[in-house]
Amino acid sequence: MKILERHIARTIATSTLLVFVVLMALFMFFKLADALGDYGKGSFGMTEVITYVLLRMPWEMYRLFPMTALLGTTLGLSSLAVDSELIAMRAAGVSILQIAGAAMKVGMVFAVLALILGEVIAPVTENMAERGRSQALHQGVEQEKNYGLWMRDGPYFVHIGEVLPDLSVLRVNIYEFGDNDHLRLQTYAASGRYVNHHWHLADVRQSWIQNDRVQTRNLESEVWSAAPKPSTLAVFAVKPEGLSIWHLYSYIQHLKENKQNTGRYELAFWNKVVSPFATAVMVILAIPFVFTHLRSSGVGGRLMIGFGMGAAFYILSRGFGYFGLLYGLPPALGSVLPVALFLGIALVMLQRVG
Repeated sequence: MKILERHIARTIATSTLLVFVVLMALFMFFKLADALGDYGKGSFGMTEVITYVLLRMPWEMYRLFPMTALLGTTLGLSSLAVDSELIAMRAAGVSILQIAGAAMKVGMVFAVLALILGEVIAPVTENMAERGRSQALHQGVEQEKNYGLWMRDGPYFVHIGEVLPDLSVLRVNIYEFGDNDHLRLQTYAASGRYVNHHWHLADVRQSWIQNDRVQTRNLESEVWSAAPKPSTLAVFAVKPEGLSIWHLYSYIQHLKENKQNTGRYELAFWNKVVSPFATAVMVILAIPFVFTHLRSSGVGGRLMIGFGMGAAFYILSRGFGYFGLLYGLPPALGSVLPVALFLGIALVMLQRVG
């Protein structure tokens, strides 16, 4: 049985890798075509376009992992069925549950790989991609991870500690320089909101040098007119896909403290939590599906139906979550319910063919 398990695992792994290559090539083409819409803006040239697309691929791989696992398992088991190997296994007394167990061992490896990809690799490359694109499109604006946003506006050098989802800002420092590049005024604001074409800063402290002494004053609010528009800052807001599960959890608590809407981030959090389980469920779903059509369909037909099921899961898992946010459902429910639904379908089908 160990020899059979290794054979089944090797076949499924090889097929899944093939599916990965095909899907990534397809999505890379679409992402490249989409990124070319910004080609020539600022310093966003062809090198920046290609770099941006390549850095976004780990995130796309992570999103497509469940579908890839489904198609890879379907293709691998279907190739065994076409060569009558599955029939020979069944004739030798190997049960469907034993074959399913061998496939599920590969599925657990897929789930671990999905977790590593989503927690370690994709957040880093996604941040690099978005930061590089933003800096190329908005010349004069620089962002470094964990150090906020720097920009220059005439005689002002501005540092913004954080851009929140509603495009309000936190920890704003404005340095105004006079003649001979001497610092004339430094303004710090705890927060700021864009209202009626102006930034309204709150909890303001201003400092300046006068008679060889530093003078200060505190203001409840201050209007800041020489500043970037929210549309410029929007690309620098924290994206949920650029955060790991732990960082998402911490950031959600931070947003709640600042009275921000956390629905989108909670949905991303739960999507990441259930993603490894979704990958395993797709492997389970492929097993009874292949045995149900063991004699009645070729590999191409199975793959088309498998692709349809994978696409249905992808659309349902993504669409139901945002639909739930729209109607006030808990984000956890929007993430868990599609996975639970397909798991139920897979178990019912597996029981019938067993």
